[in-house]
Amino acid sequence: MAIKSVLRDRLRRILTSELEVQRQALRLIIKDERNTLPVRVRAQLELQKMPSYSQPSAIKNRCIIGGKSRGYISEFRMSQIEFRQHALCGELPGVKKAIW
Repeated sequence: MAIKSVLRDRLRRILTSELEVQRQALRLIIKDERNTLPVRVRAQLELQKMPSYSQPSAIKNRCIIGGKSRGYISEFRMSQIEFRQHALCGELPGVKKAIW
């Protein structure tokens, strides 16, 4: 299941980056009141036709190793469990166990 979710997340990120400029242009046309109403409506229809996976809000941060979405540490793009395992093995540069 984790592999499937990671692949879906990659697809969403790729689509979002490819269609970001078009989506922003359409949103500007819709918000600009100087445009005529038919132009704005046409832009709104084109925006609705775009795939839903291309929305930036569809992106969910996931662990790149296990695919977990909870307990995510954004600096390392891993879940807390994976981060701890890799940090204790010394596989993460600059990370060491705190001792005080």
